[in-house]
Amino acid sequence: MTIKEIPLRPNDLPAGEEARAVMEDATGIRAEGMALFAEEKYDDALGRVVDALRRLRDFPDYGNREFRALLAVLLFDLSEIHFALKDYRQSEKELEMLFKVLEQLLKDDPDRFGAFHVLAMELSTRILRSRKKTLELLAKQQINTGVLYEKVNAGVAAATDKLVESLRKGAEMMAQTGDYRGAVRFYMEAIKLAKKRSGRVGRREVRMTVDMARVMMHSRNEAARAKRLLVAVLPHAVSLETLELEQEILGMIAKIDADVAHEPMWRTFLEKVQRTAKTRLRRSRKEEQEENKENVDYTEH
Repeated sequence: MTIKEIPLRPNDLPAGEEARAVMEDATGIRAEGMALFAEEKYDDALGRVVDALRRLRDFPDYGNREFRALLAVLLFDLSEIHFALKDYRQSEKELEMLFKVLEQLLKDDPDRFGAFHVLAMELSTRILRSRKKTLELLAKQQINTGVLYEKVNAGVAAATDKLVESLRKGAEMMAQTGDYRGAVRFYMEAIKLAKKRSGRVGRREVRMTVDMARVMMHSRNEAARAKRLLVAVLPHAVSLETLELEQEILGMIAKIDADVAHEPMWRTFLEKVQRTAKTRLRRSRKEEQEENKENVDYTEH
């Protein structure tokens, strides 16, 4: 991760112990997430950064500069982690929010936050390049998939396994570019062919079902369906004695439940942050306009 630390200024926090406690807790949780990121445990790192953001919701003043500085850091963390997970669309969404938070910070203190803005711009460039490369690879993959379909239809039995793998790779690339519906469609076709080929639900079928459910989790409307899939496939993971898959499935189910429980609070928090930012920005622009008007009046006299 290329994150640049922004040293917080305790003296600029609101009065009282609550603000300091929230900041200390959130930065501590973030540190745990960064340690997990360094170990390439990206899903676990993502969970800790989200926990840090949830703790940050308790901060008493959303207009405070130190609050917004830490919020910017955490949004960058989220974007960087999703980039590492090759979820480029989600990474872009978090960058968009980050730039909104940075707008006022840059106006207040360009020397302090300028380098951070440059890092965000560099991440934006990396995302664009990666998406472009993935789209180019996806086009080639789809050509290969078409050829394999022709072989399967022609009765070449050995081509079925290759077609399943090609569909799986295509689904993975679609998810990376943000085409979640297309990814689910490809996963469903791959799973159907794999089951038909093997006549059972094996490790490959469980793995693809879990990956498909993970893609579905990007949509609030699909979360319930994703959970049903995970619950249905869990006994197969248990019978296969794949402890890692079993733990992954249980973790995803827990995440869906937690997201549903926190969703209203989460949306309210982000809306309030954005509303506070817009209010401060309007006030700042109004003061600037009034100052310019006074200067004009002064020079005329």
